[in-house]
This record gives sequence, structure tokens and C-alpha cells, in this order.
Amino acid sequence: MIDLRSDTVTCPSHAMLAAMTAAEVGDDVWGDDPTVIRLQATLAERTGKEAGLFFPSGTQSNLAALMAHCARGDEYIVGQQATRTNKGGGAAVLGSIQPQPIENVADGSLPLEKIAAAIKPIDNHFARTRLLALENTIGEKVLPASYVTQATQLARDRQLATHLDGARVFNAAVASDQPVDALCTPFDSVSICFSKGLDAPVGSVLVGSKALIDVAGRWRKVLGGGMRQSGVLAAACLHAAGSSCRCTRAGSRERGAAGGRACADR
Repeated sequence: MIDLRSDTVTCPSHAMLAAMTAAEVGDDVWGDDPTVIRLQATLAERTGKEAGLFFPSGTQSNLAALMAHCARGDEYIVGQQATRTNKGGGAAVLGSIQPQPIENVADGSLPLEKIAAAIKPIDNHFARTRLLALENTIGEKVLPASYVTQATQLARDRQLATHLDGARVFNAAVASDQPVDALCTPFDSVSICFSKGLDAPVGSVLVGSKALIDVAGRWRKVLGGGMRQSGVLAAACLHAAGSSCRCTRAGSRERGAAGGRACADR
């Protein structure tokens, strides 16, 4: 049966299952699982960031990023349709961080003038605006590169950090014929998922500066994301990362019927 409900409804290939079975493992809570370490280093290198951190889900990865960027009582600007960074209201419920949603326009972007207007003045009457969070792809659309440059520059000019929910950033790379690091460079942090279109059963990696990842690591533990012999799962993500690398190099020749989904070995 072909199940088109979502690109998350996938099964590991035989090669991915073999990689999981052969994975060298340790205890990731102690920081000594070699396969997790390799996955984190691989994604940091591929995205041009200093460090990476393995999470069981994209929801938790994005939430830990928000909590690393923002303190209690702070605010982040996010698209109304950005489901991952709004997932279940976790930032408000668990981080006491206020979302400032802006309606996405047809191409998935947030109008620059509305971003600027949403940034609060320095005044004790307001939550402090700390972060701009975007999503790419969003609603099966790739954010225009020129827009990302303008939006992140606006954020920097206003002393805001930037985060990308890049759950499907490999898809965006294939669809736009751009390397993944080019899509990630404008952002201070990026969350990348391996169970969406890449066949891995579970797993996301948050990348950013070492200082930010250190803070996110504490929040991962608080949120229940500390895992033990998680190299078994990380091996599936490493296999998916290798497949996505081959798809990215192949560019449009490897695009699926969904219009830009990164393929995986089967």
C-alpha cells in the first residue's frame, strides 16, 4: 500500500536496519555514545555550525532551542502556520515564553514590515522580543533565499537571535538546488528532522554555536530527552544523512513526485 498521509509514514530500508543493528553504542547521557557523537559532528559540519545535539523528536529539538534562546517572560516571533515551533504550546507551557504569531503569506514567509512592527520596545510593560523563528520548507514551499537574507538581517539589526525549524531542510536543498549549509548559514540555530521523507524511525538534530548547544543540552535533560544507548537510533539518522547527501548532489534529477522530497536508499 502507498500511504500518502505524510512523509513521516515510512519504514526503514534494509540497509538502514543493518546500520542500526551494527551501531557502536555507549551511554549518551554520559556523552560517550560514539555513533551519537558522530551524527552530531556530521550534522554540524554539513550545516556549517560549531556543534550539534541529538533529540528524539523535532518538537523537543525546537522547544529546547526556544528555551536556550529565550528566558521566562521573553517573546519569540513566529509564523501562524509554523506548526513545529508552535507544537502544543510547549514554549508557553514549559518555557514561559510568549509566542508572537504573524500570519504567513502565500509563499510561507512573514512580511518584513510585520516582523518589524511586532518587535516590542524596551519597556517593562512588554515581554522582551528575543528571537525570530522561521520554517523551511513550510506548507511544502521553499522560502526564497533573498527573503531569508532580508529577514535574518532585520533580526540581527534589531538584536534578535534567529532559529530555523528545518525539519525538511534537505527537501528545501533539493528543491532549490542549494547546499544545505547555504540554507542554514543565516540562522543561529537549526533543527533538522530525519523521520520526515528520510525514512529514519525517529530523531532530530539541533545545530548551532557550542555555547547555545550546551544550554540546549541542559534543557534536553529537563524535557526528558536524555537517552542511553541511542546510537542505535543515531545510526538510522546517519544512514538517512548519507542518502540525503546523495540526493542533494543529484539535485532536481532525484526529486520525487511530491516536488522536492529528498529520497532515501531502498
